[in-house]
Amino acid sequence: MKYSYKFSNLLGTFYRSGNLTFTPDGNSLISPVGNRLSVFHLKNNRAETLPWATRCNITCVALTPDGSLGIVVDEEGSALLISIVTKAVLNTFNFQQPVNAVSFSPDGKKFLVCKGSVVLMYHAPGKRREFNAFVLEKSYFGPVDDTMCVDWTDDSKCFAVGSKDMTTWVFSAEPLENAARFSIGGHKEAIVSCFFKDNSLDLYSICGAGTIRIWKSNFELTDLRPRKPRKERPLNEMDVENGEKIRGSVKEEDDDSEKLYYNSNGKHHLNKAGDFTMLTAAAFHKKLRILVSGFANGTFHIHELPDVNLIHSLSISGQSISSITINSTGDWISFGSSGLGQLLVWEWQSESYILKQQGHFNNMVALSYSPDGQHIATGGNDGKVKVWDTTSGFCFVTFTNHTSGITAVAFTSNGQVLVSSSLDGTVRAYSLLRYRNFRTFTSPRLTQFSCLAVDGSGDLVCAGAQDAFEVYVWSMQTGKLLDVLAGHEGPVSSVAFNPWKSVLATASWDRTVRLWHMTDSWRTTETLSITAEALAVTFRPDGRELAVASLDGQITMWDSEKGIQTGSIEGRHDLQMGRKETDKITAKHSAKGKAFTSLCYSADGNALLAGGASRFVCIYHVREQLLAKKFEISCNYSLDGMEEFLDRRKMTEFGSLALVDEGSGVALSLPGVRLGDMSSRHFKPEIHVTSLRFSPTGRCWAATSTEGLLIYSLDSSLMFDPFQLDEEVTAGSVHRTLRKGEWTLALLMAMKLNEQRLLQETLESVPYTDIKVLCSALPESYIERLLVFLAAQIESSRHLQFYLIWAHELLMQHGQKLKARSVSLMPAIHSLQKSIQSHFTELSKL
Repeated sequence: MKYSYKFSNLLGTFYRSGNLTFTPDGNSLISPVGNRLSVFHLKNNRAETLPWATRCNITCVALTPDGSLGIVVDEEGSALLISIVTKAVLNTFNFQQPVNAVSFSPDGKKFLVCKGSVVLMYHAPGKRREFNAFVLEKSYFGPVDDTMCVDWTDDSKCFAVGSKDMTTWVFSAEPLENAARFSIGGHKEAIVSCFFKDNSLDLYSICGAGTIRIWKSNFELTDLRPRKPRKERPLNEMDVENGEKIRGSVKEEDDDSEKLYYNSNGKHHLNKAGDFTMLTAAAFHKKLRILVSGFANGTFHIHELPDVNLIHSLSISGQSISSITINSTGDWISFGSSGLGQLLVWEWQSESYILKQQGHFNNMVALSYSPDGQHIATGGNDGKVKVWDTTSGFCFVTFTNHTSGITAVAFTSNGQVLVSSSLDGTVRAYSLLRYRNFRTFTSPRLTQFSCLAVDGSGDLVCAGAQDAFEVYVWSMQTGKLLDVLAGHEGPVSSVAFNPWKSVLATASWDRTVRLWHMTDSWRTTETLSITAEALAVTFRPDGRELAVASLDGQITMWDSEKGIQTGSIEGRHDLQMGRKETDKITAKHSAKGKAFTSLCYSADGNALLAGGASRFVCIYHVREQLLAKKFEISCNYSLDGMEEFLDRRKMTEFGSLALVDEGSGVALSLPGVRLGDMSSRHFKPEIHVTSLRFSPTGRCWAATSTEGLLIYSLDSSLMFDPFQLDEEVTAGSVHRTLRKGEWTLALLMAMKLNEQRLLQETLESVPYTDIKVLCSALPESYIERLLVFLAAQIESSRHLQFYLIWAHELLMQHGQKLKARSVSLMPAIHSLQKSIQSHFTELSKL
């Protein structure tokens, strides 16, 4: 078993805060998700998350005009220079304080940073390697409050900056004879956005009150003159002082030519008459002269400038719109709402959605993989059940039938039905063919369900109650309550079915795990005594062993047939808790009272995943009972419980400064309140892992956490995993054997080396007419490895029919022999099924 899993994707969260950015071609959208960046390929309907992370939540993103490089800045002012092409971090820099905006010049030679009341101009990093990519060229002063937005002229000679002090400043980016800087007032609220017209110095400024002002310049762009070096003229007789000549020469008088200034050319209100909703975001397309403005009530307007004619208006969210951007062609408008985590891409001409996604409003608490590994279902505290496509990364159906938080979700064995349990006292079954809730299971008296399990046949549904101490059993076919399993003396924390037998395991806070035989009059066959309160129970995929996590931080393994303990893992010290801001004890001491709350076996049963109220997920080797690897789920210090040590600067004689809420003004205020709602509180979510599941394909595993739904997959590129290797087997000998046409020998040698490129080259060298003969001559020990490789190739290769012939012949020739060890082969078969099914789904839409 190899443990070279690496972060693969982040699902379930689409937008948190910061500005949205389209790539220069206009086909992909870049969205900040916490301390990571997600890229949504809108033409290909795919989403990916870049493999690096910042220290805190991202607030600013800017791309170079060619889209090859980007600058990402977080809440604390730490910046990363990233390559969009290679997805790597090239350089780091710290601006020492929060940054409000970053913008590259249209010629790509400079970029501006709005920090405090200052605007800093830096040399843009080039394509060559540089020791320091952030070289400060000039600092611009003028505004007396924070600078919020910036926009460049098309020739990169001037830029405009909007400030919280209700002024807009125009600065020259290079020495100009007739332009240095100019201040514009006239607004009654902080400036939200300012934009230059296309190929002009004329300016639009927009404030939070929804007012747009049009400013007419006395110059065109062509009238701007570079500053010449000052000349000196020789002295004449007039240059005397008290009858004595002044030494040296005299500088010429400054040219008193006309300087740049602006006149007001109109004032308009973007809100509807009588509507005093605050404007929160705006975007302008210079070529089409389209202005999009977003408001705190979730509505947006599209106006045509300079006449400010309303083209379109729509309400898209119940919360404030945080960010707006328009793509280069002007067809698509993207909106982000941080309150609900919504991300929308709207095609305004056809009035249709290109992308409409929203994560769970509150934390995700449960997840389940479909049997073929194609889909993941998640449940959240917001009462919603969402189903995600693992290939594209998008949610394709949301069920909102529950009225309270979800506690567990599970797929049936055929993958066509999804079941969820909730604190609202119901268990619901959804059809994934018709996308509707077709069964609702309830108990005789109202109770809150804390856990859920569905048996292998898909007919029995069991849910444990946390206040009645009972387990309820229903029939999926009839919807009737079949039995109530009583016997536990504490809340039921977890239930699990044996995958191969009709045996149910129930874990409870009464320090026992009970095994119930579901076919033999529902009787208890075994009661396992645990040293502490049982929190989670799970069966090994072959059903012969079960693992139990308890409150003392231990994981115990039991033989499910004999009822004897086979091993235990002391996992308390592996949790490695972080310290919360309000904690008065060290992280080491607070970890003593913590335990694993989620358990899961790997697809082959050799490893055990465990997670809890910590930023770490541990993977244990079951047979050796040792910690094999620890995965850090998050490095985001915007979350609570991340600090290792106490920051003495935040501790006063009256307690932690974290307990003092800094009243920040908010857009949505109480009636009559002008400067913000004093009842609003700053909330810092705490990091924890709520649920873990291994994919049936064995190639990846998923975790629901405060960050979202994280997918970790095997990194095959870094793995050298030879099989029965000897001295004669080399890449050169494989190529020599291929040239002789000895396909079977070459394939066996390539599989012994187990290098992906070599194996691919060997398989594709075999004539398709010889595949049947070669498959029949293949030894049985190589079949499983070849199936796993074929599944990966079918998913990614363009030679689809060729690899399908391989898979078909392999299963036809060896199908009967494989049946005998179907349990160990299940991950490989599931992987193959997922690859074929994803192609079938895509092709069936054509």
